[in-house]
Amino acid sequence: MLKRTALYLLALVLLTGAATAKTVRISIATGGTGGVYYPLGGGMAKVWSQYVPGVEASAEVTGASVENVRLVVSGKAQVALGTSGVVVTAYRGEGKFKKFGPQPILAIGAMYPNAWQFVTVAETGIRKVADIQGKRVSTGAPGSGTAVMTRAILKTLGYQPGKDFKEFRLSFAEQVAALKDGTIDVGAWSVGLGPGSLIDLSTTRKMVLVCLSPAEQKKIEASHPYYKPFTIPAGTYNGVDYDCPTVGTPNVLFVRADMDEDLVYQLTKALFEHKAELEKIHPAAKTIGPEYVLKATLIPLHPGAIRYYQEAGYRVPDALKPKK
Repeated sequence: MLKRTALYLLALVLLTGAATAKTVRISIATGGTGGVYYPLGGGMAKVWSQYVPGVEASAEVTGASVENVRLVVSGKAQVALGTSGVVVTAYRGEGKFKKFGPQPILAIGAMYPNAWQFVTVAETGIRKVADIQGKRVSTGAPGSGTAVMTRAILKTLGYQPGKDFKEFRLSFAEQVAALKDGTIDVGAWSVGLGPGSLIDLSTTRKMVLVCLSPAEQKKIEASHPYYKPFTIPAGTYNGVDYDCPTVGTPNVLFVRADMDEDLVYQLTKALFEHKAELEKIHPAAKTIGPEYVLKATLIPLHPGAIRYYQEAGYRVPDALKPKK
């Protein structure tokens, strides 16, 4: 009887402890369903929920980079993905964030490069950027890194929305539908290679990638140093059998600067130790690694992430350490 009572009390203690254990819920701000952020964020959520004790993570559909900064800073999301151009201007309090001042964000690290993919279909006859004069162009969803990057690139090359072309502001999925039905002539993607939306378009229409000349690449990089020359390899999409010079920019996984150091350390550690699981979800994850982080990240790293990289044997440059 006493033995049975003792076992019952032990079980009760264990159950009570389990019931009162704190669960940390992490919302990952990603992007639209037709890009790379959302499936990759879903993979991160799965890894963190499975391998970081006490964490329940989920990926959320958002308007992408600009909105993601606001979501993290406001505490409505805990982790987010964003293009370097947006993340850098947010960290410095420039561009769209000038009236708000420097935003309190730090990086877990650069994950993979985004390529600027300017896309049309064969019927439009558009083959170079200059051909958009007087055409209908979607620059990307409002608040997205695609919209920021596309407007910056086109402005640098001398094209103004409303003056040189009619501007639409559509999501990736909406752009595919609009290209198919002829509502727009060109759509823009700032995304890793092979998003579902472009795979869909290339298998149902004669898709055309609008490429940049070497002079255009140099002009863009000179104005925006975080946009580097990049080539989309031939065969990336069905029927696109030519290399396409464009520009690319790293995507950054970031958090609020005051996020718990130990939690960020655990998230970073799990992310890299289970990278193979992310690669099964999307090929963009193949780039993810400490070497790429330390080469491509353009804002300081969170102390929790730095702790992981140093424990893993990597030297973290002083430029990536937050100021005291």
